[in-house]
Amino acid sequence: MSANTFGSLFRLTTYGESHGPAIGGVLDGCPAGLPLTEAMIQQGLDKRRPGQGGTASTPRKEADKVRILSGVFDGVTTGMPIGFIIENTDQRSHDYSDIKDVFRPGHADFTYQAKYGIRDYRGGGRASGRETAARVAGGEIARQLLARHGVTVYSYTKELGDIPAQCMDPVNARNRPFYAPDDYVVDIWEDRVRQVKAEGDSLGGVVCVTAKGAPAGLGEPVFDKIDARLAYALMGVGAVKAVEIGEGLQAARNYGSKNNDPLTKDGFASNRAGGTLGGISTGQDIVVRCAVKPIASVGIEQRTITVTGEETTITVGGRHDISAIPRINPVLEAMVCLTLADFWLLSGRGI
Repeated sequence: MSANTFGSLFRLTTYGESHGPAIGGVLDGCPAGLPLTEAMIQQGLDKRRPGQGGTASTPRKEADKVRILSGVFDGVTTGMPIGFIIENTDQRSHDYSDIKDVFRPGHADFTYQAKYGIRDYRGGGRASGRETAARVAGGEIARQLLARHGVTVYSYTKELGDIPAQCMDPVNARNRPFYAPDDYVVDIWEDRVRQVKAEGDSLGGVVCVTAKGAPAGLGEPVFDKIDARLAYALMGVGAVKAVEIGEGLQAARNYGSKNNDPLTKDGFASNRAGGTLGGISTGQDIVVRCAVKPIASVGIEQRTITVTGEETTITVGGRHDISAIPRINPVLEAMVCLTLADFWLLSGRGI
């Protein structure tokens, strides 16, 4: 399977670089008869596009307007590959000319050079977060398939920097700055971002993604467990460094008698397992949390080496987010949608 393709039956292949003419993708395996328009896909892209993170966001301006090229006729899918394109319109490649021969700490510069012997230094090429726009577009198509069967996927920011949210109203987080689960923490996070931005540094955080309405029985035993595939999907997003399902790490600190979810005639009494048992969905909410690292591009001087191995220092310029949150939230939702849509078709359930 291509390293640029995700999924078994519901397969998304993405293409393009941060400073190339366009990015996009081809989604194969989507059943015929699914209502789909560019406006449906655009909803997710508008949440991910540059400028959505307030003071945390890059000043790069991209409309991220999607254009469907194939696989849709009269507003419904035809069963053929769905091709789409998103043009890049605000590249400033000259921002990177001074560092084309220097490896940026925390970036994929060194590893791309080691693997391919060549790298696109303009914003990181395929390693850029801009690649994720194509994932969001594919994920929105998956979301339409899941929605027909009562499955919804949403996310909220559990923590930004070292400040956790306290109150929880996750369903409405999509309409708040930072995808915050409560109004109270928004101003606190805003102040933190302004402080870190003034210092030339960046922030990470924790994002929780929930899938509600997924039926019991999705997933495969052993190697294709639904939680394993979700972890694989989410760890495939560049800024994600850890994934927890349900109680996650906290389960390792608990007793078995406390960690188990009792069963009653009305269903499970709790959901510490995060909606999965034995790698198969239980019918409860599927709950995953992602640890998102700080943006690697910072305005603070750091040690590094050149492509010829000489020691030097670097201060990264250009236009960058202070935090991947909240623009990463729709990306993580998209990967969960793609995973569940794939399992939906693998289980023999149609459109």
